[in-house]
Amino acid sequence: MEQAYQRHARTVYKFLLAQCRDPGLAEELTQETFYQAVKSVDRFDGGCKVSVWLCQIAKHLWYQHLRKRRREAPVPPEDLPEDPGPSAEEGLLEREGRMDLLRLVHGLPEPQREVVYLRAFGGLSFREIGDVMGRTETWARVTFYRSKEKLRNGGAEDEK
Repeated sequence: MEQAYQRHARTVYKFLLAQCRDPGLAEELTQETFYQAVKSVDRFDGGCKVSVWLCQIAKHLWYQHLRKRRREAPVPPEDLPEDPGPSAEEGLLEREGRMDLLRLVHGLPEPQREVVYLRAFGGLSFREIGDVMGRTETWARVTFYRSKEKLRNGGAEDEK
């Protein structure tokens, strides 16, 4: 398992970072992923790549974390001072633009949405995305390109 950790920890970490966007949480969930993998290694049948199997475990742990967080639902601190940055108008326009983009990405069909998240927010290479998704590097490149084109067109369906 040490060799598997050395070979795949970075991919699992980047996958989780793309999901949660929190380096500390991604590291914690990466460690838990390998712990769970050791516990269930006898159930790995070799039907997929080890990296795909590990990322599936990581995804399940991420979903568990989200469910737990929803149950706890802490109230966000409302009165924290913000650091001075752009003017209120600039900040609003930037947030609205970012929210519009995230809405468009969220509206993409499932494989495209996941590829965009992994590439844009997780920083995974196309080869790593292909490994995680159980596909080829070329598939990941094409899917990402088509997703970008769809986003440029405002998320409109452009498939014939």
